[in-house]
Amino acid sequence: MQANRHMAQVEQEMALLYRKYAPGLLTYVRMRVPSPEDAEDLVVEVFVAALENAKFAALSEKEKQLWFWRVTRNKVIDAYRRAKTRQNVTLDHVAEDLFEDEMFSPEYSALQQEDYIDLYAHLQSLPPLQQQILRMRFGQDLSCREIATTLGKQENVVRVTLSRSLNLLRKIYRRRREVQESGGEG
Repeated sequence: MQANRHMAQVEQEMALLYRKYAPGLLTYVRMRVPSPEDAEDLVVEVFVAALENAKFAALSEKEKQLWFWRVTRNKVIDAYRRAKTRQNVTLDHVAEDLFEDEMFSPEYSALQQEDYIDLYAHLQSLPPLQQQILRMRFGQDLSCREIATTLGKQENVVRVTLSRSLNLLRKIYRRRREVQESGGEG
């Protein structure tokens, strides 16, 4: 019970000290720290340090005032040291990298997986020769000449089949997009 009373007394005293010294300490810190939020955090750290210091309560009023200013000054110096080692970068400098990183996000991967599934389904609807030519051209990165040699076909037949296959896939995707834009399901 007495411990609770003592704790309440310490809290009241700290609240009084905060109201008395925090505005001046905050003004001092704001003139030396670029961010107002960092300045506020730093002043709070000073008062937390006072609460954690076992000898603080035994100090006289003048000693407490001097302690606050000394600790605040030291915390500002620490902030300068951290700022030297920690490079701050504005969001404008990172914006391009953020966009690139979206390509690796789970959402992007899921959407890409859906696109692959759709493409696979559309490829399955093509005749076997067209499927084979598309796989060899884009999956194995073979030239039309290499595909023609492998399949025993003329090169112009492979080119025409490849062109027709791609046009058919474009037509399928165009129809799908039109259905989606008109509000139907695709």
